[in-house]
Amino acid sequence: MNQRRSVKWNLCANWLNHGVSLLIGVFLMPYVLHILGDQQYGSWIFINAIAGYSGLLYLGFGQTISRYVAHYHAKGDWKHLNQVANVIFAIYLGMGTLALVAAGIIAWLAPHLSDWGAIPLHEIRLVILILGLNVFVGLAGSVFGGILMGIQRFDIERGVNLTSGILRLALTLMFLRAEQGLLIIASIFLAVTLFENIGQCLFAFHQVKTFRISTKYMDWSILKECGSFSGFAFIDAIAWTLIEATDSILIGIFFSPAMIVPYYIALRLTQFINMPIAQIGKVFMPRAGELNANEDHGALQKLVLNGVSLSFLLVTGFFIGVGFFGQTLVTTWIGPGYPESHLLLTILLGARIVALPVSIFRSVLYGMGNVKVPSLIYMGEALANLLLSLILIQYMGLIGVALGTAIPILFAELGILLPYALKKLNIPLGLLLRKAIGPTIAPLTVLLAYSYVLPHIVEIRNSWMALVCIASGGGVFLAGTWYLFEKGSPLLNRTAS
Repeated sequence: MNQRRSVKWNLCANWLNHGVSLLIGVFLMPYVLHILGDQQYGSWIFINAIAGYSGLLYLGFGQTISRYVAHYHAKGDWKHLNQVANVIFAIYLGMGTLALVAAGIIAWLAPHLSDWGAIPLHEIRLVILILGLNVFVGLAGSVFGGILMGIQRFDIERGVNLTSGILRLALTLMFLRAEQGLLIIASIFLAVTLFENIGQCLFAFHQVKTFRISTKYMDWSILKECGSFSGFAFIDAIAWTLIEATDSILIGIFFSPAMIVPYYIALRLTQFINMPIAQIGKVFMPRAGELNANEDHGALQKLVLNGVSLSFLLVTGFFIGVGFFGQTLVTTWIGPGYPESHLLLTILLGARIVALPVSIFRSVLYGMGNVKVPSLIYMGEALANLLLSLILIQYMGLIGVALGTAIPILFAELGILLPYALKKLNIPLGLLLRKAIGPTIAPLTVLLAYSYVLPHIVEIRNSWMALVCIASGGGVFLAGTWYLFEKGSPLLNRTAS
């Protein structure tokens, strides 16, 4: 398979996986929420947000594996490929053990973390310990997923994840009940994580015939080569964790786990929209590493511009739809009783209009090995997020938390990272506006007109059929206008150039 087809195929594989995962998530979240109730479900989110800090135990090596496996695989340097994989695997085993110890400490401190309501304390502690074991398994197994992404077999890696998602759905439908619901759902997560990582392990060995797990490849000097990259990727991971996990923890501490639910509804919808667009950057990172290694700067610039254009078109299109039909979506999906979720969703998704296109630049810079400045900018954004959220939550409640997340994104991504990335990639701002943003204006304008006119001529009902028809119509107008202005040249044909 040539690289042109490879990029398109990998991106489509990511989107297929997300599409099915989206359908599963759309069904499972209200299903689990209605079985467990706000208190139990909010407690589950709160505990998971704390467990989310386990992502720091990856020490930035997750992106390191993908980047260096791509580099050595392209050069056919199997010795260094195995050294990177084995050293990181050993580190992850150690970090997994540390996660188990941390889970024990957190379980012991559980009575002091929040008001758990009527949920038995022993159940909370067991859930925390099971999630600690889940982290251990996920850490060790992530090496194999990193290898698959490094050799650009996203189709396989995503396929395993997709199968795992279907398995999680089946187990949840079979076993979840209100009694000991937290313990059941934690056990299901552990079982699925085991399945997923065993599958990725088997495929990694099958796809890279020269891949071995052996002590003879334990050359710690390899860390000198990739240590700088992983160090700044670790800073990036800290920033991501602060941004993604801290909001729920703050709400749980300042208010109660049940108060997390309306915020999490908005956050989850934002994540559903964010995930497929974020896959563009993940697919582009190893490709950018290859183009940079081959010094093909023209192709690298074209890759960036097309990725930014596609991500801006998609996220802004979703934002327009959410602005007009978000309340209908929330009510249809979860039910009445969460009116603040629409405003929270609008704030969180509005910030993604900047964050997602700029994330293409960050991914490409990472693929080139340029991680220092982007990581420090991201860390500054995360610290500003934490500080602003701590201040605003006391005066504006959940809205303050959302604004505390959105405002730093606008300043850091648009005001600092974008100018830096344009300079590093030698892309003039005018070229970015003309080639990436300009082609999206007409389709988005048509979509805006469609979204404004439709409620004036048709009664919008709270039903999935209505939402599907609205989304389908919007998609036709968006894609059709795009096609007309591009004269029949689909965007995906350009992204792989």
